[in-house]
Amino acid sequence: MNILIINGPNLNLLGQREPSIYGTESLSEIMDWLKEQSPAKNQNINWFQSNSEGDLIDCIHNAIDEKDGLVINPGALTHYSYALRDALAAAGIPAV
Repeated sequence: MNILIINGPNLNLLGQREPSIYGTESLSEIMDWLKEQSPAKNQNINWFQSNSEGDLIDCIHNAIDEKDGLVINPGALTHYSYALRDALAAAGIPAV
């Protein structure tokens, strides 16, 4: 399976930004941990992070017919981005 993991605004600062709230692990450390998990070893996992809503939407559009599943943490955009929600719906890719 081809899986795409998308991370939104400010997640590039994990481990640095308010570690008492968000923890001390960086995004790259989380990515490395996931790669080492048994189920992940049998998958093709690609990662994308951007602080730009448009870049996230373009990434979702580019995944159409290319990816089997998508995991997204849109960060603060979770709360108000209808555009991201519409892109996910239009892509037709199973997403969490």
